[in-house]
Amino acid sequence: MERIIRRGRDAKLIEGFLGLIQRRLKEYGREEVNIMHVCGTHQDTLVRYGLLDLFRQIGVKIRQGPGCPVCVTTGREIQEAIALVEHGIDVAIYGDLLKVPTKKGSLGDVEGKVYVVYSISDAVKIAKKKGDLVFFACGFETTAPSTALTILDNPDDNFYILSSHRYLLPALEYLLSIRETKIEGIIEPGHVSTIIGVDPYIPLSERYHIPQVIAGFEPLDIVLAVYMLVEMICHGEYGVKNEYKRAVRDGGNLKAIGVIKNVFERSDIKWRGFPVIKDSLMSLKKEYGERDAREVFTDILQDLPEEETIKGCRCGELLRGLIEPEECKLFANRCSPQNPVGPCMVTFEGGCNIAYRYRKR
Repeated sequence: MERIIRRGRDAKLIEGFLGLIQRRLKEYGREEVNIMHVCGTHQDTLVRYGLLDLFRQIGVKIRQGPGCPVCVTTGREIQEAIALVEHGIDVAIYGDLLKVPTKKGSLGDVEGKVYVVYSISDAVKIAKKKGDLVFFACGFETTAPSTALTILDNPDDNFYILSSHRYLLPALEYLLSIRETKIEGIIEPGHVSTIIGVDPYIPLSERYHIPQVIAGFEPLDIVLAVYMLVEMICHGEYGVKNEYKRAVRDGGNLKAIGVIKNVFERSDIKWRGFPVIKDSLMSLKKEYGERDAREVFTDILQDLPEEETIKGCRCGELLRGLIEPEECKLFANRCSPQNPVGPCMVTFEGGCNIAYRYRKR
């Protein structure tokens, strides 16, 4: 408990809830429950404060699913950005994308102009001073509204979008439908949920009889979410509960949802470690086709080969909740944050990067 005991009053509450969870499992004769979460920030909290190991000790097994947007972005999408740069077109990206490896190297290796920006507004400013510029738009519903608002704001004609924005729920639907791993409950992400709200998760619970809890990011938030899930699992209940009520409304952020719907439409796309998932890509609507890099630069992007999995990398299995980072033979061996083999070691939201920073030390 030493990592979380420093949090004073919360540490006592956490210890109390861990005891309640353990007693509830014993009361119902459960040796173990299997929970998935889909948020890199949740994984950081779980590992940083030692909660992952504490939960295991009392019979709660938690694994990370496809909650890291950089991690689920495929190598082919990275290669699209690389191809644009190689053809003399400037590309702006978030920093987490710079070192993601592909068979053709990374965006950090390519010769040409790759701008690392903190926001899409920075990319718009660069485009005002330069020639053609493509913003590589990556992320779930959390970051998509800023991209949509920028398009609606009608930036200069030389500004384009390479959209890798994804809807999260189709991936969860896929995982639950294939039953590849035992998932008895899901901790849903706080960031995405501030946008989409509680209601969109309800059909998942009804179709798959799965309990879900939306959680915040403090250690106490996650412990409370696990307690709520264990209560539902032990009682054979399903549905959606909101632990993060201080930030998440049932209907979500209606303005953000509105701008996403105004600018994007659903398309099919492959996720790293997954097959093509139907209706999971946010593609620019046809009326914004002049902003769509895939439409404007079709001659550059249309014939790119499908990305092959890098030999030995098990990021795909990690993103499906099948393994822990340490189960990959490359972890902390050939693969480290300084020399990443897969995207899960690149970004601070990736399970391998988190395990390396906290557990390896």
